[in-house]
Amino acid sequence: MRTVIVGCGRVGAMLAVLLDDGGHDVTVLDVSTAAFDRLPGTFKGSALRGDGTDEDTLQRAGAEDADLFLAMTEGDNRNIMAAQLAAEAFRVGQVIAKINDPLRALAYAELGIATICRTDLMANAVLSYLKLPVAVVPGVRSSSGHHRHDPEDGPAASVATAGSGDAAADLIAGLAEAGIPIRTLDPANPPPASDSELDDSATSDGPGSAPIAASVVGAASVPGGAPGAAPAGGSDKMEG
Repeated sequence: MRTVIVGCGRVGAMLAVLLDDGGHDVTVLDVSTAAFDRLPGTFKGSALRGDGTDEDTLQRAGAEDADLFLAMTEGDNRNIMAAQLAAEAFRVGQVIAKINDPLRALAYAELGIATICRTDLMANAVLSYLKLPVAVVPGVRSSSGHHRHDPEDGPAASVATAGSGDAAADLIAGLAEAGIPIRTLDPANPPPASDSELDDSATSDGPGSAPIAASVVGAASVPGGAPGAAPAGGSDKMEG
């Protein structure tokens, strides 16, 4: 199974090693070369420095041939952007995004991206240990929605980006239905990223993080840049 993992933090690195040990073809991406220190010397896969939300970088990583795509960075926004690119632009068959916010995890699953929510997993684990009733909320939500594809679209057709056509309308409608506030941003003048997106040691529900809200932006605001160039935001690692 050809697998691309975005984010070489603790979870991303462990998944890379386990899949590699199982005989799968694994490529792991991170904007920080130091993150690859988590991979053992026995790792037979590929480690590529680059931004997982950049289409050119994902193409270099072989996303167009991937059977499985895992977005495991610390930032919810980065994970869903990478996952949408994988599902829409590269048509990867199985895509899973780590989303820390339960409301977002539910909303994106309903829009066609399978999500894993660490918040739900940890809460249920604590309740189970205390032998208290566990909330009937899956840690991994299977995608219940669907993505729209045009037959002539190829990998270069990045319809995954919010802010254009029906994809944006579906995204906005789904988030609104889930009760997530929507902020419409100007692509030419985006606001600075929150601490939870810039500081990889922070989590989306950690101290100093911005209030939960979905930001709908235009295609021009998708982080990109030259392949291999690390954005100012730091590493795509998992827990600090």
